[in-house]
Order: sequence, then C-alpha cells, then structure tokens
Amino acid sequence: MPKSKRNRQVTLSKTKKKGRDHKETIVNSIREAVEYYSSIYVFSFENMRNLKFKEFKEQLKSSSRFFLGSNKVMQVALGRSIADEIRPRLYKVSKVLRGNTGLFLTNLPNEEVQRLFNEFEECDFARTGSVATEKVELKEGPLEFTHEMEPFLRQQGMPVRLNKGVVELVADFVVCEEGKPLSPESARILRLLGIQMATFKLKLLCRWSPEEFELLAEGLDGSDVESS
Repeated sequence: MPKSKRNRQVTLSKTKKKGRDHKETIVNSIREAVEYYSSIYVFSFENMRNLKFKEFKEQLKSSSRFFLGSNKVMQVALGRSIADEIRPRLYKVSKVLRGNTGLFLTNLPNEEVQRLFNEFEECDFARTGSVATEKVELKEGPLEFTHEMEPFLRQQGMPVRLNKGVVELVADFVVCEEGKPLSPESARILRLLGIQMATFKLKLLCRWSPEEFELLAEGLDGSDVESS
C-alpha cells in the first residue's frame, strides 16, 4: 500500500549554506573597516566563551570592530601578498592569521589596546577534550555530596557507595592527570567539585598602522611574515 502523502513531514525552517555571497560580504566589510580605523591587530584566543566575548565587543563597539571567521577569507580581504594587499604592509597581517585568530580594528591608542587585552581574562569550567592543568585526585572516604548524587557519581566511574546516607569513596580516585585531555566524565566531575581549569583570554599577535607593522608576541617567526 503506498504511503499516504498526508503523513509526510515537511521541514519549514531551512538553513542556507554560507556561500560566495556571504564571503564577499565579509571581505567588503573588512575592506571598508580598514579605511575607517587607524590600527589593525591580529589576536589569538584560547577556550572561547561566546557570551564573555560578546560583552567585550559591546564594551568597545563605539571605537572598534572585531572580525572572526575563516582565516582565508580575512586574508583575501587584506591581501595575501605585496601584489594584492589593499594597503602597504597589510599582507604581513595576513600571514599572522593562523589557527584560532581574529582581527581587531580600532581607533584607540596602542597603549589602551594593550591594557584592555592584557586585563581581559575569564576563568571557567573546562570542557571535554581540554587539557587538564593539574592532577586532581580524591582520597578514599566521605564526600560532600548529597545521597541523591550517588547514582550519578557511579555513572561517571567513581567507586562510591552510600554509608548511612553519606556518599563515600571506597578507594582513591584520580579525576584527571595534568597534561592529558579531559574525558566527558572528568569534565562533569570537575564541574561538580567547582574546579575551573579553562581560562578564556585574548593575546595580541601583531599591530598594523599606516606608518608601521610590528609583531607583539614572542615566538612569531618574523622571517615568515617578511616573505611574500
């Protein structure tokens, strides 16, 4: 018997893929911003937290603009070589756009930018796959959890039991090892313990102005930037 068309599910919300038009919009926006702002910085980021970053952008929106996204698209906007750069020395900025990086265009003085970025830091709970910054080990004995938590703790691999309504570890338990990625279970346990191992921060890598280009972070290869 053929399937009734009346039972066919129809998706009303369709998401279009970001194609060429979207990329061209970003390229044009960056190029317009280059003409408006006096300085351009490349920054890197670790442990991105969208809400905190949104607050930081809101704080600076009157004097600055951020761009995050495809490094290749941002490189195209600025120019990837001397031949296609839109302003002198901007191709050097493109060469610093690698990995988790973004563009910060601003009219703020350099000293103010340095201060704002150096002071920006947000501690948070680490997510699955993050690298543990320290070893966390729980010793055998009672834990400060309510008895309702005992089944959940066992699901996370912890050797626990209820003893007269008190949650107890029946053996020492290593939650995570320093330098090793966190499992989903380890991340959940650390959150329960209130231990924050993730720090969301921004690091300035380079600065461009019509007068000069300078590297701001240690470890960057100046010879790579200079080559075209």
